Amino acid sequence: MGKVVFGVAVGIAAVSCAVAAAAVGRRVRSRRKWRRVVGVLKELEESCGTPLSRLRQVVDAMAVEMHAGLASEGGSKLKMLLTFVDKLPSGSEKGIYYALDLGGTNFRVLRVHLGGRRSNILRHEIEQKPIPQHLLTSTSEDLFDFIASSLKQFVNSEDQSDDPSSPSRRELGFTFSFPMRQRSLTSGFLLKWTKAFSIKDMNEKDLSELLQRAMTKVGLDMRVAALVNDTVGTLAVGHYNDEDTVAAVIIGTGTNACYLERADAIIKCQGLLTSTGSMVVNMEWGNFWSSHLPRTQYDIELDSESRNPNEQGFEKMISGMYLGDIVRRVILRMSQESDLLGPASMRLSMTFSFGTQLMAAMHQDDTPDLIEVARILNDELGIPDASLKVRKLIVNVCDVVTKRAACLAAAGIVGILKKIGRDGSGGVAAGRVKGPGGSAKLRRSVVAIEGGLYTGYAFFREYLNEAVAEILGEEVAPYVTLTVTEDGSGIGAALLAASQSSDDGDR
Repeated sequence: MGKVVFGVAVGIAAVSCAVAAAAVGRRVRSRRKWRRVVGVLKELEESCGTPLSRLRQVVDAMAVEMHAGLASEGGSKLKMLLTFVDKLPSGSEKGIYYALDLGGTNFRVLRVHLGGRRSNILRHEIEQKPIPQHLLTSTSEDLFDFIASSLKQFVNSEDQSDDPSSPSRRELGFTFSFPMRQRSLTSGFLLKWTKAFSIKDMNEKDLSELLQRAMTKVGLDMRVAALVNDTVGTLAVGHYNDEDTVAAVIIGTGTNACYLERADAIIKCQGLLTSTGSMVVNMEWGNFWSSHLPRTQYDIELDSESRNPNEQGFEKMISGMYLGDIVRRVILRMSQESDLLGPASMRLSMTFSFGTQLMAAMHQDDTPDLIEVARILNDELGIPDASLKVRKLIVNVCDVVTKRAACLAAAGIVGILKKIGRDGSGGVAAGRVKGPGGSAKLRRSVVAIEGGLYTGYAFFREYLNEAVAEILGEEVAPYVTLTVTEDGSGIGAALLAASQSSDDGDR
């Protein structure tokens, strides 16, 4: 009997040991899986690092590339395109001006009433119209005939009692948000279509002439006073509100920048004469590249699978079109390293399927249990039942990707300020003015910023603002202001039409 009891006891002990060993084994395997997932995050943090020393290298690289792009065509990744805008709105403009904003499969027409005092836009009306699908691949004549007819209907709704002195010939600012090369303020040629457009007969046709001809055909007496892109319009709005505005940046789905440059610094156009001694330069900074940019394997893979490999490298690291996909790629890598996130779903494996707005929603989830993160992982990426620990890890991934983007954008902004002597780096007369007693002090510089990534994503905005201040240093930072502007492609175009109009004083 005793032997039986002893044998049972030994058996129970053996089973207990086996159970305990299995439990320990599971914990060890779980820890290993967790360490692999955390390792992916740590690797990302290291490769995305933006210490001050690196950001200052990016600043210097941006300024160098700007110089090179101004020196010769094709001398830089930055196109540094002339806009022929040498006169920005001053705030004295008065009257009614129109704008046409063509930048996608919808276009907008605007009527802006200016009161003649800075920042006094009395009111504006906007109408948006879809472009019929067949016109996206039709002829240039068909497209512009449709636009001109729509514009005439909008003009006919104008209440003449608003401004009885308004002349019958109206002034129009035309925003064309596709790559173009300009020959004058009112003359430009398409470089290539983007988005859904594919009109074959646009080569070598002047955009303003196409629109002017179509307006004449429908009996609309209106002159294209300025042909611009949306970034230049943002600068116009900024300068209208604050005369110290020297540059403008758009950071939304895409990104670009422009700034006010001295005419004699544009070496590739020697002898360029302007009425003000300066000209707005469209940088097309999305194509900027430098070996100092912290590029990861995820960026390399994204670029190779994009529609434009080896182009727009800077844009692919900082703009809203791409940040969400970088985060998706990191999560996919985590799921491949460990089964803590479950098997990779079809949605998680689908390129460019995860938008930056979803990434921002996860990043800004302030609920204790990260409920929104759990919902997005389940609904959008096919990752059900993610633990709170995993959810927190993914929020950290969003933070790393967002911080890198914001800091690089900040370095780009300071690079522009450095080029025009507004960063306090010394030795540049343009950056200082004489104060009381003849002492030199820094000039105030304003950068106008537009785009949903900056205006609608609090963490991105905070990181960018902090990085600009850190790069400039506490002595210079107070002299640089980043200000949000709205509707450069619409109101900005109308303001440029007003500022370029030959009869401002009579209107």
